Amino acid sequence: MSQGKKGFVYLVGAGPGRADLITVRGAELLKTADCIICDKLANPALLKLARANAEIIHVPKRIGGGSFTQEEINNLLIEKASSGQTVVRLKGGDPCIFGRGAEEVALLAEAGIDFEIVPGVTAAIAAAEYAGIMLTDRRYSSQVVFITGHEAEGKKDTNIDWHLLAKFPGTIVFYMAMGNLDFIVEQLIKNGMEDDTPAAVIADATLPTQRAVRTSLRQLSNKCKHEKIEPPAIVIVGAAADDTKLSWFMKKPLFGRSIVVTRDRCGNADFAAKIIQHAGNPIQFPAIKLKPLTGSNQFLQTLVKLAEYDWIIFTSANGVSIFFDCLQSLKKDARVFGPAKIAAIGRETAAKLDEFGINADFVPTAFTSKELGKQLIGFANLKGKKILLLRSQLASNELGELLEQAGAQLDDVAVYTAVTEKSESSRLKEKIADSKIDWLTFASPSSAKGFFAQIPGDLVNSSNVKVASIGPVTSEQLKNLGVRVDVTAREHTTDGLLAAIEGTYE
Repeated sequence: MSQGKKGFVYLVGAGPGRADLITVRGAELLKTADCIICDKLANPALLKLARANAEIIHVPKRIGGGSFTQEEINNLLIEKASSGQTVVRLKGGDPCIFGRGAEEVALLAEAGIDFEIVPGVTAAIAAAEYAGIMLTDRRYSSQVVFITGHEAEGKKDTNIDWHLLAKFPGTIVFYMAMGNLDFIVEQLIKNGMEDDTPAAVIADATLPTQRAVRTSLRQLSNKCKHEKIEPPAIVIVGAAADDTKLSWFMKKPLFGRSIVVTRDRCGNADFAAKIIQHAGNPIQFPAIKLKPLTGSNQFLQTLVKLAEYDWIIFTSANGVSIFFDCLQSLKKDARVFGPAKIAAIGRETAAKLDEFGINADFVPTAFTSKELGKQLIGFANLKGKKILLLRSQLASNELGELLEQAGAQLDDVAVYTAVTEKSESSRLKEKIADSKIDWLTFASPSSAKGFFAQIPGDLVNSSNVKVASIGPVTSEQLKNLGVRVDVTAREHTTDGLLAAIEGTYE
């Protein structure tokens, strides 16, 4: 850090739960911060955006070991900013809606520390909309009010006007209300609100674990206890809570389904993000680790003569990424291909090439090695043509044999291989045995082998868990391992895999 650098604090709203609901501005700041001071309600996945050398300080405000008082948090902000650091204060929801943001910025202003407030999606709005509740609607509510259900500790007098709230002709939203729900219901009814007024509680809003209770105001507390609803939760009172027709999130086919992903760590993260988009609950179990082979003599000798080939074929997005990582390390770029045409096995591989400025000249309509070979032979005269396969060391010979039968001069060069990664398996075994896993997904033969080297196939076959495969080659590997396959994707991509799983619920 440069001498005399002036510190700066950003109060950033992390959003209501799902990591991708943070603002673009908030995400950008997380990538540049020297220090991140993080609330408990901020999604931990957001911290993956942080620099590798960023200092991350968790400041849960709960009773017990490891908890922080507001005063301690205030002191941290002053200390880190005064030392010249760029600090992100990451707060759940919006930083200034019942989040003590006002106190923190007042302290910074008094200390002469510059700051910026970055708004976040507040829990009330997110919880309502993910439950299909419209807080305002010209038919029944032209106004909405946000109320804290947990006022400052030690405060003797309340600022809440219960008589006004009981007569309020709109939607009432309570934050942090579960601990005082009996009292809130009692006060509203005591001050004149009809006991059959529609009410709802939404817990774990925007997450695959979201739960919603809808009932009358009088029955709300008892029903929440019966359903074992726990914080964090939002309470909504008023006519808006009565409309169930617009519920959308919890009606998604994969909502709440626990889906195990078994690719390498990077692939698992990408696949998990897609599952979250479909409202599922991804469980990452890395079964393989990708090992680049771009340092081999064979690869390096091939690299200098890429422009001599007529066709260069990539059979996976992983191969593309590893190939271009190598190019970057050698200070080279896509110009190494010269006039060679580029083929990709499928849409995901073509999309990965596109990230590096390469528009694939050929992509088959069915994403398998066999179809790639057959359709490329029909697309171009390959007799006497020089073709280079850049792919996994573990790939089958089927594609190469087809191309050679068509008269091509073939070079088959391994860009990477996959080795089994040891993951902690005892907890997953328990979940499978207890029927707490809905799906196991496999995106390659190597991931299937790596997974069942750690999880017994008999356990899976005797359980209620279902098995989904990305394509026929992977399905064949699973069958060879003695594992039943419940569904095989028609389109051999992770999107196709999710579509195949969703199709079982239609």
